[in-house]
Amino acid sequence: MIPLIISILCSSLIFIIFKLFPKYKIDTFQAIVFNYFTAFICGVLLFGKEWNPAALNTGNWPWYIILCAVLFISLFILMGISSQKNGVALTSIAVKMSMAISMMFMIVLYRESLSILKITGILFAFSGVFLVTFSKTDDSSPKAALWMLLILFLGSGFLDFILNYVQKYELNILTPSLFSAFGFGIAGCIGFAILLYRIYSKKSVFSFRNIIAGIILGIPNYFSIYLLIVSYKSTGWNDSTVLAIMNVSIVMIAALVGFIAFKENVTTRKILGLFAAIAAIIILYFANNN
Repeated sequence: MIPLIISILCSSLIFIIFKLFPKYKIDTFQAIVFNYFTAFICGVLLFGKEWNPAALNTGNWPWYIILCAVLFISLFILMGISSQKNGVALTSIAVKMSMAISMMFMIVLYRESLSILKITGILFAFSGVFLVTFSKTDDSSPKAALWMLLILFLGSGFLDFILNYVQKYELNILTPSLFSAFGFGIAGCIGFAILLYRIYSKKSVFSFRNIIAGIILGIPNYFSIYLLIVSYKSTGWNDSTVLAIMNVSIVMIAALVGFIAFKENVTTRKILGLFAAIAAIIILYFANNN
């Protein structure tokens, strides 16, 4: 339970850090690139002693690391473009509701048991996420590219499922801590190549403050992914329940921080969403402990 709670808190902290970027004139893409390198270094320094050379001769984990790395950086870039084309609200909903894809895979492929209580909790979770993230006031571009929303929806859900699948079947010798670190390291290399091209083509200007921002972002980002992978095994719950509680908790905390620290508008819809999120967590907890 503790790894899941820390993972939720780290993921929520990422939200707060992103919120502060405009205030300090941080280039988000540059910060993300250096965040990946920070996460890699963090994992290697803390858990490098767990490396076992025998891991090179077992499983297909290297391919999954590359796949996750590509998804990390490509989905982030697409999120940025979609936020401009389709609006922040629609983009956020596509990413948050993507848990439907991963949960469907987990329930069907792992043959998880479904009770009325668990189904009710899942429905409350989706309702809470939608009500909190949906915004009528968000203006999207008239040239909205809805295909981006579809890719983000499918891609984000697929990434969540891959991280779960790898923990379940591929990490026999390689530890989750190093799997996470290597994935972030490769994502950083891909992002750095893109950044060099952007600087060379004068589409981006490098600033040292972005490295600092990346370091601050990278530490909670590493633990959010690493501890999520650990949580699938440590909680003793069904994987779909872990993912649902993870996502709805992040949305709930992000909304509360937005209300309190960033003075965001408190609407009836968002209040209902928060109550639905709390109900989802309570119902899913009891559904897996009865």
